[in-house]
Amino acid sequence: MIIKAQLLCLFLLGALNWNISKQEFYEVFGAESLTRIEQMIQKLENETSNTSLKQAYTGALFMKRAGVVKSLGEKMSSFKKGKLMLEAEITKYPQNVEYCFLRLSIQENAPRILAYYKDVDKDKQVIIKAYDRLDKDLKKIISDYAKTSNVLKSSDL
Repeated sequence: MIIKAQLLCLFLLGALNWNISKQEFYEVFGAESLTRIEQMIQKLENETSNTSLKQAYTGALFMKRAGVVKSLGEKMSSFKKGKLMLEAEITKYPQNVEYCFLRLSIQENAPRILAYYKDVDKDKQVIIKAYDRLDKDLKKIISDYAKTSNVLKSSDL
């Protein structure tokens, strides 16, 4: 029990040091600007805390980066790196709605040749099931995404 309390304290201390808002992250995540994506990756990597959220956000941004860099080798390298990071966090926390949302949005927009689409239905169900319990910021982000998504519809929420 003491170990769990200590881990919770470490997590909360890491969260207190966090200086990147959801809105700031999702503005960059939704953009097509390589400069902004790389700046946000750098900002995340410079964070002193090493939280699961930091890892998931960084992984998602590396995958997003793959869509805007020019070189095929750089695209594959960036995508693979990000996929490993994001999938590691989803493996640890499979019911984390935000992580499932990140993966769903990447899967929906990734080229089919990458074969990164197998968890779309699972992620969609996790999001729908927990939507009502989410904080207002994440609800708005998901709701806005659903307006243009081919997978997650506003009527699902």
